[in-house]
Amino acid sequence: MSDLPVYRCVIVDDDEIDRLTTLMYARKYPFLDIVGVFGSATEASAALRQMQVDVLLSDIDMPDVSGLEFRARMMQVPVCIFVTAYPDYAAESFELEAFDFLVKPIRPERFAYAMQRVQHYFEMKRKAELFEYSLGSESTVFIKDGHQQIKLNLHDIVYLEALKDYTRIVTTTRKYSVLSSIGNLLLEKAFQSFLRIHRSYAVQRHYIERITPQEVHIGSYTLPVGRSFKNTLTNLK
Repeated sequence: MSDLPVYRCVIVDDDEIDRLTTLMYARKYPFLDIVGVFGSATEASAALRQMQVDVLLSDIDMPDVSGLEFRARMMQVPVCIFVTAYPDYAAESFELEAFDFLVKPIRPERFAYAMQRVQHYFEMKRKAELFEYSLGSESTVFIKDGHQQIKLNLHDIVYLEALKDYTRIVTTTRKYSVLSSIGNLLLEKAFQSFLRIHRSYAVQRHYIERITPQEVHIGSYTLPVGRSFKNTLTNLK
């Protein structure tokens, strides 16, 4: 019997085929416990008042109550992933703290990437008491791991990845997780050398090897460029 944590998941979509498709994908991930599948936000709302849910997979364009309205009412659900045929809703969805935004028809590799991020997010949340963020000098960061203080050289940090209220710090040798949003981290003086290239990513300038309209290449990593951050990168080319 597995000791891995399991997270309660609800699926909401008014289209039966799409609903079953999302369910089929979600069932492939053992860490998701599908506790409800609903054809409307109204039905799901009644159920969510009776139970705690960790992950919400919701369509947006639904009659009666839209997925965006539903999310606004259910902000207590930590992870909300919208699954929709309308990419134009993306900006509005992230204003409601959407964790991810999947465009129909769902691609298996894209769903897998979203699930990987979900798992990493909850792993970090679970370890929140073990990891603390604090700044040392202007050239170092201290990560508290249990009772140990791990000193990181800022020069060795390749990039930062946002996962809601947490940030993954990727160095040249390994990855760490801290309980601080990427926005707050970038406000610190020590992180002024980092360049925001996407709502979820900031990179250390001296590691950038190549820039394209859609991607930034840093060593073995290829990171996406957000539309609103393209102008920031223009002068670096």
